[in-house]
Amino acid sequence: MCKEKTKQKIKSQEDQLSLELIEAQYDLKDSRGTDRAKSVLIIVSGIELAGKGEAVKQLREWVDPRHLHVKATTAELLSTQQTFWETYANSIPSEGELIILFGNWYNDLLKTAMHVSKPLDETLFDAYIQQMRQFEQDLKQNNVDVVKIWFDLSWKSLQKRLDNMNASEQQWHKLHGLDWRNKKEYDTIQKLRQRFSEDWIYIDGEDPIARNQQFAAHVLSAMKDLPQHNGLVEHQWQQSPIPEQLTQIENQPLDKAEYKQQLKKLSLKVARAMLQHQRRVIIVFEGMDAAGKGGAIKRIVKRLDPREYEITSIAAPEPFELRHPYLWRFWRKLEENNSLIHIFDRSWYGRILVERVEGFAKPFEWQRAYDEINRFEKDLVDTQTVVVKIWLAISKDEQEKRFKAREETPRKQYKITDEDWRNRAKWDDYLNAAADMFERSITPYAPWHIIATDNKRQARLDIFQAILKQLKAD
Repeated sequence: MCKEKTKQKIKSQEDQLSLELIEAQYDLKDSRGTDRAKSVLIIVSGIELAGKGEAVKQLREWVDPRHLHVKATTAELLSTQQTFWETYANSIPSEGELIILFGNWYNDLLKTAMHVSKPLDETLFDAYIQQMRQFEQDLKQNNVDVVKIWFDLSWKSLQKRLDNMNASEQQWHKLHGLDWRNKKEYDTIQKLRQRFSEDWIYIDGEDPIARNQQFAAHVLSAMKDLPQHNGLVEHQWQQSPIPEQLTQIENQPLDKAEYKQQLKKLSLKVARAMLQHQRRVIIVFEGMDAAGKGGAIKRIVKRLDPREYEITSIAAPEPFELRHPYLWRFWRKLEENNSLIHIFDRSWYGRILVERVEGFAKPFEWQRAYDEINRFEKDLVDTQTVVVKIWLAISKDEQEKRFKAREETPRKQYKITDEDWRNRAKWDDYLNAAADMFERSITPYAPWHIIATDNKRQARLDIFQAILKQLKAD
Protein backbone atom coordinates (compact mmCIF):
# COMPACT_ATOMS: atom_id res chain seq x y z
CA MET A 1 0.00 0.00 0.00
CA CYS A 2 2.84 2.38 0.81
CA LYS A 3 4.44 1.64 -2.55
CA GLU A 4 1.17 2.36 -4.32
CA LYS A 5 0.77 5.69 -2.51
CA THR A 6 4.37 6.57 -3.38
CA LYS A 7 3.69 5.84 -7.04
CA GLN A 8 0.54 7.93 -6.98
CA LYS A 9 2.37 10.81 -5.33
CA ILE A 10 5.15 10.68 -7.95
CA LYS A 11 2.55 10.49 -10.73
CA SER A 12 0.74 13.51 -9.32
CA GLN A 13 3.98 15.47 -9.06
CA GLU A 14 4.93 14.60 -12.61
CA ASP A 15 1.47 15.50 -13.98
CA GLN A 16 1.75 18.91 -12.33
CA LEU A 17 5.30 19.32 -13.63
CA SER A 18 4.15 18.41 -17.14
CA LEU A 19 1.32 20.95 -16.99
CA GLU A 20 3.69 23.72 -15.89
CA LEU A 21 6.24 22.76 -18.55
CA ILE A 22 3.67 22.92 -21.35
CA GLU A 23 2.31 26.25 -20.12
CA ALA A 24 5.86 27.64 -19.94
CA GLN A 25 6.60 26.31 -23.42
CA TYR A 26 3.69 28.20 -24.91
CA ASP A 27 4.48 31.35 -22.95
CA LEU A 28 8.00 31.13 -24.32
CA LYS A 29 6.72 30.57 -27.86
CA ASP A 30 4.25 33.46 -27.55
CA SER A 31 7.00 35.84 -26.38
CA ARG A 32 8.34 35.99 -29.94
CA GLY A 33 8.24 39.52 -31.30
CA THR A 34 7.46 41.12 -27.93
CA ASP A 35 9.54 43.12 -25.44
CA ARG A 36 9.79 40.02 -23.25
CA ALA A 37 11.02 37.77 -26.08
CA LYS A 38 13.68 35.24 -25.18
CA SER A 39 14.94 31.77 -26.06
CA VAL A 40 16.48 28.97 -24.02
CA LEU A 41 19.59 26.94 -24.79
CA ILE A 42 20.22 23.94 -22.54
CA ILE A 43 23.79 22.63 -22.74
CA VAL A 44 24.05 19.03 -21.55
CA SER A 45 27.21 17.16 -20.68
CA GLY A 46 28.48 14.76 -18.06
CA ILE A 47 29.65 11.28 -17.22
CA GLU A 48 28.61 8.52 -19.59
CA LEU A 49 25.56 6.47 -18.53
CA ALA A 50 24.61 9.14 -15.97
CA GLY A 51 21.22 9.38 -17.69
CA LYS A 52 21.44 12.43 -19.95
CA GLY A 53 19.58 10.77 -22.78
CA GLU A 54 16.98 9.25 -20.49
CA ALA A 55 16.31 12.62 -18.84
CA VAL A 56 15.82 14.31 -22.20
CA LYS A 57 13.61 11.45 -23.41
CA GLN A 58 11.43 11.81 -20.32
CA LEU A 59 11.28 15.57 -20.79
CA ARG A 60 9.92 15.02 -24.31
CA GLU A 61 7.04 13.04 -22.80
CA TRP A 62 6.23 15.82 -20.35
CA VAL A 63 6.31 18.71 -22.84
CA ASP A 64 4.81 19.36 -26.25
CA PRO A 65 7.50 17.62 -28.34
CA ARG A 66 6.79 19.83 -31.34
CA HIS A 67 8.35 22.76 -29.53
CA LEU A 68 11.39 21.02 -28.09
CA HIS A 69 14.42 20.74 -30.37
CA VAL A 70 17.25 18.39 -29.48
CA LYS A 71 20.57 18.59 -31.32
CA ALA A 72 23.31 16.04 -30.86
CA THR A 73 26.71 15.84 -32.52
CA THR A 74 29.88 13.98 -31.67
CA ALA A 75 32.64 15.90 -29.94
CA GLU A 76 35.32 17.29 -32.26
CA LEU A 77 38.82 18.56 -31.59
CA LEU A 78 39.03 22.33 -31.29
CA SER A 79 40.87 23.84 -34.24
CA THR A 80 43.32 26.72 -34.40
CA GLN A 81 41.76 27.51 -37.80
CA GLN A 82 38.19 28.03 -36.59
CA THR A 83 36.43 29.66 -33.65
CA PHE A 84 34.83 27.27 -31.18
CA TRP A 85 31.36 28.70 -31.92
CA GLU A 86 31.32 28.62 -35.74
CA THR A 87 30.03 25.05 -36.06
CA TYR A 88 27.25 25.80 -33.58
CA ALA A 89 25.81 28.91 -35.25
CA ASN A 90 22.74 27.01 -36.46
CA SER A 91 22.19 25.56 -32.99
CA ILE A 92 21.54 28.93 -31.36
CA PRO A 93 17.77 29.21 -30.76
CA SER A 94 15.64 32.02 -32.10
CA GLU A 95 13.05 33.91 -30.06
CA GLY A 96 10.54 31.56 -28.48
CA GLU A 97 12.60 28.41 -29.06
CA LEU A 98 13.86 25.80 -26.60
CA ILE A 99 16.91 23.84 -27.77
CA ILE A 100 18.81 21.12 -25.92
CA LEU A 101 22.37 20.80 -27.13
CA PHE A 102 24.14 17.49 -26.48
CA GLY A 103 27.10 18.24 -28.75
CA ASN A 104 28.57 21.54 -27.56
CA TRP A 105 31.78 23.52 -27.20
CA TYR A 106 32.52 22.11 -23.74
CA ASN A 107 32.46 18.55 -25.06
CA ASP A 108 34.87 19.68 -27.81
CA LEU A 109 37.14 21.24 -25.19
CA LEU A 110 37.16 18.09 -23.04
CA LYS A 111 37.92 15.90 -26.04
CA THR A 112 40.75 18.22 -27.07
CA ALA A 113 42.19 18.25 -23.56
CA MET A 114 42.03 14.46 -23.33
CA HIS A 115 43.05 13.35 -26.79
CA VAL A 116 45.52 15.64 -28.50
CA SER A 117 49.07 14.31 -28.67
CA LYS A 118 50.18 17.25 -26.53
CA PRO A 119 47.44 17.92 -23.95
CA LEU A 120 46.27 21.49 -23.38
CA ASP A 121 48.10 23.14 -20.54
CA GLU A 122 46.04 24.74 -17.78
CA THR A 123 46.58 28.27 -19.08
CA LEU A 124 45.22 27.47 -22.55
CA PHE A 125 42.38 25.38 -21.11
CA ASP A 126 41.33 28.27 -18.85
CA ALA A 127 41.63 30.73 -21.75
CA TYR A 128 39.12 28.66 -23.72
CA ILE A 129 36.79 28.65 -20.72
CA GLN A 130 37.00 32.42 -20.49
CA GLN A 131 36.18 32.80 -24.20
CA MET A 132 33.24 30.43 -23.88
CA ARG A 133 31.82 32.28 -20.89
CA GLN A 134 32.12 35.61 -22.67
CA PHE A 135 30.33 34.16 -25.70
CA GLU A 136 27.56 32.84 -23.44
CA GLN A 137 27.29 36.21 -21.71
CA ASP A 138 26.80 37.87 -25.10
CA LEU A 139 24.06 35.32 -25.84
CA LYS A 140 22.37 36.10 -22.54
CA GLN A 141 22.49 39.83 -23.20
CA ASN A 142 20.73 39.08 -26.48
CA ASN A 143 17.99 37.23 -24.59
CA VAL A 144 19.27 33.68 -25.09
CA ASP A 145 19.23 32.07 -21.65
CA VAL A 146 22.10 29.58 -21.48
CA VAL A 147 21.68 26.81 -18.90
CA LYS A 148 24.55 24.34 -18.47
CA ILE A 149 23.79 20.99 -16.82
CA TRP A 150 26.33 18.34 -15.82
CA PHE A 151 25.01 14.82 -15.18
CA ASP A 152 27.32 13.07 -12.77
CA LEU A 153 27.79 9.46 -11.71
CA SER A 154 30.17 7.82 -9.25
CA TRP A 155 32.90 5.51 -10.52
CA LYS A 156 31.32 2.52 -8.78
CA SER A 157 27.87 3.14 -10.28
CA LEU A 158 29.36 3.74 -13.73
CA GLN A 159 31.13 0.38 -13.66
CA LYS A 160 27.98 -1.37 -12.51
CA ARG A 161 25.99 0.15 -15.38
CA LEU A 162 28.70 -0.82 -17.84
CA ASP A 163 28.53 -4.40 -16.53
CA ASN A 164 24.78 -4.50 -17.10
CA MET A 165 24.85 -2.86 -20.52
CA ASN A 166 24.24 -4.88 -23.66
CA ALA A 167 27.54 -5.33 -25.53
CA SER A 168 25.90 -4.17 -28.78
CA GLU A 169 25.20 -0.77 -27.21
CA GLN A 170 28.73 -0.10 -26.03
CA GLN A 171 29.82 1.44 -29.34
CA TRP A 172 27.33 4.27 -28.78
CA HIS A 173 28.80 5.19 -25.41
CA LYS A 174 32.04 6.91 -26.36
CA LEU A 175 31.42 10.42 -25.03
CA HIS A 176 34.64 12.45 -25.26
CA GLY A 177 36.22 9.33 -26.81
CA LEU A 178 37.08 7.94 -23.38
CA ASP A 179 37.53 4.42 -22.11
CA TRP A 180 35.04 4.50 -19.25
CA ARG A 181 36.64 1.40 -17.73
CA ASN A 182 39.80 3.40 -17.18
CA LYS A 183 39.78 4.96 -13.69
CA LYS A 184 42.60 7.35 -14.59
CA GLU A 185 40.61 8.78 -17.50
CA TYR A 186 37.49 9.03 -15.33
CA ASP A 187 39.43 10.96 -12.67
CA THR A 188 40.97 13.23 -15.30
CA ILE A 189 37.62 14.19 -16.80
CA GLN A 190 36.29 14.95 -13.31
CA LYS A 191 39.27 17.20 -12.58
CA LEU A 192 38.92 18.99 -15.89
CA ARG A 193 35.20 19.65 -15.54
CA GLN A 194 35.74 21.08 -12.06
CA ARG A 195 37.77 23.85 -13.73
CA PHE A 196 34.68 25.14 -15.53
CA SER A 197 31.59 23.81 -13.73
CA GLU A 198 31.21 26.49 -11.06
CA ASP A 199 28.40 28.06 -13.13
CA TRP A 200 26.87 24.69 -14.07
CA ILE A 201 23.91 22.89 -12.54
CA TYR A 202 24.93 19.54 -11.06
CA ILE A 203 22.54 16.57 -11.26
CA ASP A 204 23.33 13.26 -9.60
CA GLY A 205 22.44 10.41 -11.97
CA GLU A 206 22.07 7.73 -9.28
CA ASP A 207 18.27 7.98 -8.86
CA PRO A 208 16.51 8.03 -12.27
CA ILE A 209 13.24 9.49 -10.96
CA ALA A 210 14.92 12.31 -9.02
CA ARG A 211 17.32 12.93 -11.93
CA ASN A 212 14.55 13.33 -14.50
CA GLN A 213 12.47 15.56 -12.27
CA GLN A 214 15.42 17.78 -11.38
CA PHE A 215 16.36 18.18 -15.04
CA ALA A 216 12.80 19.08 -16.02
CA ALA A 217 12.52 21.51 -13.11
CA HIS A 218 15.65 23.37 -14.24
CA VAL A 219 14.32 23.56 -17.80
CA LEU A 220 11.03 24.89 -16.44
CA SER A 221 12.83 27.53 -14.39
CA ALA A 222 14.83 28.65 -17.43
CA MET A 223 11.69 29.05 -19.53
CA LYS A 224 9.93 31.05 -16.81
CA ASP A 225 12.71 33.54 -16.06
CA LEU A 226 12.15 36.90 -17.75
CA PRO A 227 15.03 38.42 -19.76
CA GLN A 228 17.13 41.06 -18.08
CA HIS A 229 18.19 44.01 -20.24
CA ASN A 230 21.62 44.71 -18.80
CA GLY A 231 23.69 47.50 -20.28
CA LEU A 232 24.48 51.18 -20.28
CA VAL A 233 21.65 53.67 -20.32
CA GLU A 234 21.46 56.59 -22.68
CA HIS A 235 22.19 59.42 -20.23
CA GLN A 236 25.49 57.79 -19.20
CA TRP A 237 26.87 57.85 -22.73
CA GLN A 238 29.96 59.97 -23.38
CA GLN A 239 30.22 61.09 -26.99
CA SER A 240 33.70 60.75 -28.51
CA PRO A 241 35.28 63.69 -30.34
CA ILE A 242 35.09 63.51 -34.12
CA PRO A 243 38.53 62.78 -35.66
CA GLU A 244 39.87 65.58 -37.87
CA GLN A 245 40.22 63.06 -40.70
CA LEU A 246 36.43 62.91 -40.98
CA THR A 247 35.99 66.68 -41.23
CA GLN A 248 39.10 67.75 -43.14
CA ILE A 249 38.81 65.68 -46.30
CA GLU A 250 41.73 65.78 -48.73
CA ASN A 251 41.30 66.23 -52.48
CA GLN A 252 44.73 66.15 -54.02
CA PRO A 253 44.82 65.63 -57.80
CA LEU A 254 46.36 62.42 -59.12
CA ASP A 255 47.60 61.94 -62.67
CA LYS A 256 45.55 59.29 -64.48
CA ALA A 257 48.54 57.54 -66.02
CA GLU A 258 50.36 57.41 -62.67
CA TYR A 259 47.19 56.12 -61.02
CA LYS A 260 46.81 53.28 -63.51
CA GLN A 261 50.44 52.28 -63.12
CA GLN A 262 50.25 52.22 -59.33
CA LEU A 263 46.87 50.48 -59.33
CA LYS A 264 48.18 47.65 -61.52
CA LYS A 265 51.22 47.15 -59.32
CA LEU A 266 49.33 47.34 -56.01
CA SER A 267 46.43 45.14 -57.13
CA LEU A 268 48.87 42.39 -58.13
CA LYS A 269 50.68 42.70 -54.80
CA VAL A 270 47.44 42.52 -52.82
CA ALA A 271 46.14 39.52 -54.77
CA ARG A 272 49.40 37.62 -54.23
CA ALA A 273 49.58 38.62 -50.57
CA MET A 274 46.04 37.42 -49.82
CA LEU A 275 46.47 34.12 -51.66
CA GLN A 276 49.88 33.40 -50.15
CA HIS A 277 48.83 34.39 -46.66
CA GLN A 278 48.53 31.51 -44.23
CA ARG A 279 45.40 32.93 -42.60
CA ARG A 280 41.83 33.64 -43.65
CA VAL A 281 41.37 37.26 -44.72
CA ILE A 282 38.21 39.24 -43.93
CA ILE A 283 37.95 42.75 -45.37
CA VAL A 284 35.24 45.01 -43.95
CA PHE A 285 34.11 48.13 -45.79
CA GLU A 286 32.16 50.86 -44.03
CA GLY A 287 31.77 54.57 -44.74
CA MET A 288 29.50 57.30 -46.00
CA ASP A 289 27.12 56.55 -48.87
CA ALA A 290 28.76 56.94 -52.30
CA ALA A 291 32.24 56.94 -50.75
CA GLY A 292 33.43 54.28 -53.22
CA LYS A 293 33.04 50.92 -51.47
CA GLY A 294 31.69 49.14 -54.53
CA GLY A 295 34.38 50.47 -56.86
CA ALA A 296 37.13 49.48 -54.42
CA ILE A 297 35.77 45.96 -54.00
CA LYS A 298 35.54 45.55 -57.77
CA ARG A 299 39.23 46.35 -58.14
CA ILE A 300 40.31 44.14 -55.24
CA VAL A 301 38.73 41.02 -56.73
CA LYS A 302 39.66 41.78 -60.36
CA ARG A 303 42.82 39.65 -60.16
CA LEU A 304 41.25 36.85 -58.12
CA ASP A 305 39.49 33.71 -59.29
CA PRO A 306 35.78 33.88 -58.30
CA ARG A 307 36.25 30.60 -56.42
CA GLU A 308 38.84 32.20 -54.19
CA TYR A 309 36.67 34.84 -52.55
CA GLU A 310 33.19 35.66 -51.31
CA ILE A 311 31.53 39.09 -51.33
CA THR A 312 28.71 39.69 -48.87
CA SER A 313 26.61 42.81 -49.15
CA ILE A 314 24.83 43.54 -45.88
CA ALA A 315 21.36 45.06 -45.95
CA ALA A 316 18.63 45.27 -43.30
CA PRO A 317 18.20 41.96 -41.46
CA GLU A 318 15.42 39.60 -42.50
CA PRO A 319 12.58 38.95 -40.01
CA PHE A 320 13.94 35.50 -39.10
CA GLU A 321 17.37 37.04 -38.45
CA LEU A 322 15.87 39.60 -36.08
CA ARG A 323 14.67 36.72 -33.89
CA HIS A 324 18.28 35.71 -33.16
CA PRO A 325 21.17 37.45 -31.38
CA TYR A 326 22.43 40.39 -33.41
CA LEU A 327 25.71 38.77 -34.50
CA TRP A 328 24.05 35.46 -35.39
CA ARG A 329 23.62 36.20 -39.08
CA PHE A 330 27.34 36.95 -39.34
CA TRP A 331 28.27 33.76 -37.47
CA ARG A 332 26.20 31.86 -40.03
CA LYS A 333 27.74 33.60 -43.03
CA LEU A 334 31.23 32.72 -41.81
CA GLU A 335 30.25 29.15 -40.96
CA GLU A 336 28.60 28.59 -44.37
CA ASN A 337 31.42 30.12 -46.41
CA ASN A 338 34.73 28.30 -46.76
CA SER A 339 36.49 30.96 -48.85
CA LEU A 340 39.84 32.14 -47.57
CA ILE A 341 39.00 35.70 -48.66
CA HIS A 342 35.71 37.20 -47.50
CA ILE A 343 34.77 40.81 -48.29
CA PHE A 344 31.91 42.56 -46.49
CA ASP A 345 30.20 45.56 -48.09
CA ARG A 346 28.75 46.88 -44.81
CA SER A 347 29.01 44.62 -41.81
CA TRP A 348 28.27 43.92 -38.15
CA TYR A 349 29.04 47.59 -37.50
CA GLY A 350 25.55 48.41 -38.72
CA ARG A 351 24.30 48.09 -35.15
CA ILE A 352 26.42 51.03 -33.95
CA LEU A 353 26.01 53.03 -37.14
CA VAL A 354 22.72 52.93 -39.07
CA GLU A 355 20.74 51.09 -36.36
CA ARG A 356 21.88 53.61 -33.76
CA VAL A 357 21.25 56.68 -35.91
CA GLU A 358 17.91 55.53 -37.31
CA GLY A 359 16.65 54.23 -33.95
CA PHE A 360 16.37 50.58 -35.06
CA ALA A 361 18.36 49.51 -31.99
CA LYS A 362 17.57 50.56 -28.44
CA PRO A 363 20.31 52.53 -26.63
CA PHE A 364 21.27 49.62 -24.37
CA GLU A 365 21.55 47.37 -27.47
CA TRP A 366 23.96 49.50 -29.51
CA GLN A 367 25.87 50.66 -26.43
CA ARG A 368 26.79 47.12 -25.43
CA ALA A 369 27.52 46.11 -29.05
CA TYR A 370 31.05 47.56 -29.02
CA ASP A 371 32.29 44.94 -26.56
CA GLU A 372 30.36 42.17 -28.33
CA ILE A 373 31.94 43.11 -31.67
CA ASN A 374 35.42 43.38 -30.18
CA ARG A 375 35.11 39.90 -28.68
CA PHE A 376 33.76 38.56 -31.97
CA GLU A 377 36.74 39.95 -33.88
CA LYS A 378 39.19 38.77 -31.23
CA ASP A 379 37.87 35.22 -31.57
CA LEU A 380 38.37 35.45 -35.33
CA VAL A 381 41.91 36.80 -35.05
CA ASP A 382 42.82 34.15 -32.49
CA THR A 383 41.83 31.47 -35.03
CA GLN A 384 44.05 32.38 -37.96
CA THR A 385 41.98 35.22 -39.42
CA VAL A 386 43.12 38.70 -40.42
CA VAL A 387 40.35 41.31 -40.06
CA VAL A 388 40.99 44.40 -42.21
CA LYS A 389 38.55 47.24 -41.46
CA ILE A 390 38.35 50.16 -43.87
CA TRP A 391 36.32 53.34 -43.40
CA LEU A 392 35.83 55.48 -46.52
CA ALA A 393 35.20 59.16 -45.81
CA ILE A 394 34.23 61.88 -48.28
CA SER A 395 33.00 65.45 -47.83
CA LYS A 396 29.30 66.26 -47.78
CA ASP A 397 29.64 68.34 -50.95
CA GLU A 398 31.39 65.50 -52.76
CA GLN A 399 28.65 63.10 -51.74
CA GLU A 400 26.02 65.42 -53.22
CA LYS A 401 27.97 65.58 -56.51
CA ARG A 402 28.15 61.79 -56.67
CA PHE A 403 24.46 61.38 -55.85
CA LYS A 404 23.51 63.71 -58.71
CA ALA A 405 25.90 61.95 -61.08
CA ARG A 406 24.25 58.64 -60.25
CA GLU A 407 20.79 60.06 -60.97
CA GLU A 408 21.97 61.33 -64.35
CA THR A 409 23.74 58.11 -65.39
CA PRO A 410 21.29 55.36 -66.45
CA ARG A 411 23.62 52.46 -65.59
CA LYS A 412 24.17 53.89 -62.08
CA GLN A 413 20.63 54.94 -61.20
CA TYR A 414 20.06 51.72 -59.27
CA LYS A 415 22.68 52.95 -56.78
CA ILE A 416 20.68 55.98 -55.64
CA THR A 417 17.44 55.94 -53.64
CA ASP A 418 15.27 58.39 -51.76
CA GLU A 419 16.67 56.90 -48.56
CA ASP A 420 20.18 57.98 -49.57
CA TRP A 421 19.01 61.57 -49.82
CA ARG A 422 17.18 61.34 -46.49
CA ASN A 423 20.33 60.03 -44.79
CA ARG A 424 22.17 63.24 -45.72
CA ALA A 425 20.00 65.11 -43.23
CA LYS A 426 21.63 62.99 -40.51
CA TRP A 427 25.20 63.55 -41.66
CA ASP A 428 26.35 64.86 -38.28
CA ASP A 429 24.67 61.96 -36.46
CA TYR A 430 26.59 59.50 -38.62
CA LEU A 431 29.84 61.37 -37.92
CA ASN A 432 29.19 61.08 -34.18
CA ALA A 433 28.41 57.39 -34.53
CA ALA A 434 31.61 56.85 -36.52
CA ALA A 435 33.62 58.76 -33.91
CA ASP A 436 32.32 56.49 -31.14
CA MET A 437 33.01 53.46 -33.29
CA PHE A 438 36.66 54.41 -33.82
CA GLU A 439 37.12 55.24 -30.14
CA ARG A 440 35.68 51.95 -28.94
CA SER A 441 36.56 49.41 -31.65
CA ILE A 442 40.08 50.28 -32.77
CA THR A 443 42.03 47.36 -31.33
CA PRO A 444 45.61 46.13 -31.79
CA TYR A 445 44.31 42.96 -33.43
CA ALA A 446 41.71 44.65 -35.71
CA PRO A 447 42.56 48.33 -36.30
CA TRP A 448 40.55 50.73 -38.45
CA HIS A 449 42.07 52.23 -41.60
CA ILE A 450 40.46 55.61 -42.30
CA ILE A 451 40.67 56.59 -45.98
CA ALA A 452 39.55 60.22 -46.19
CA THR A 453 39.70 61.79 -49.64
CA ASP A 454 37.32 63.09 -52.31
CA ASN A 455 39.64 61.67 -54.98
CA LYS A 456 38.39 58.18 -55.91
CA ARG A 457 41.68 57.20 -57.49
CA GLN A 458 43.70 58.11 -54.42
CA ALA A 459 41.22 56.33 -52.20
CA ARG A 460 41.65 53.08 -54.12
CA LEU A 461 45.44 53.25 -53.91
CA ASP A 462 45.23 54.01 -50.18
CA ILE A 463 42.93 51.00 -49.68
CA PHE A 464 45.41 48.65 -51.35
CA GLN A 465 48.23 50.09 -49.24
CA ALA A 466 46.19 49.59 -46.06
CA ILE A 467 45.47 45.95 -46.90
CA LEU A 468 49.13 45.27 -47.69
CA LYS A 469 50.26 46.95 -44.49
CA GLN A 470 48.00 44.83 -42.30
CA LEU A 471 48.80 41.59 -44.10
CA LYS A 472 52.50 42.23 -43.55
CA ALA A 473 51.89 43.11 -39.90
CA ASP A 474 50.05 39.85 -39.34
